[in-house]
Amino acid sequence: QVQLAESGGGLVRAGDSLRLSCAVSGRTFRRYVICWFRQAPGKERESVAVISWTGDLTRYADSVKGRFTISRDNARNTVYLQMSSLKPEDTGLYYCAARETAYGLSGKYDYWGQGTQVTVSS
Repeated sequence: QVQLAESGGGLVRAGDSLRLSCAVSGRTFRRYVICWFRQAPGKERESVAVISWTGDLTRYADSVKGRFTISRDNARNTVYLQMSSLKPEDTGLYYCAARETAYGLSGKYDYWGQGTQVTVSS
């Protein structure tokens, strides 16, 4: 079993930056692909960024490409989501999720954190 805990959310203004963290515990961190998701009120949850087991591969949703950067520190068992040039439409509850197989933005993820709220004011 693996546990994930997000942190770093908050209230910011449009154009600001924010860094989210996802701390992973319970099993060997390198076994997992980690993906960040978000869900805005009244909208479906969407995947925004994913990183491979070793961190050499990343992929982004079109809506965040060029503004968000995902990275992982395998020594600290942590994945980060650096968000810049934030927009009000980036508002939502941000989750990190993990799975051992199939690097990618789509498909089912097996383990989830509780989420951290990001609110971007205009």
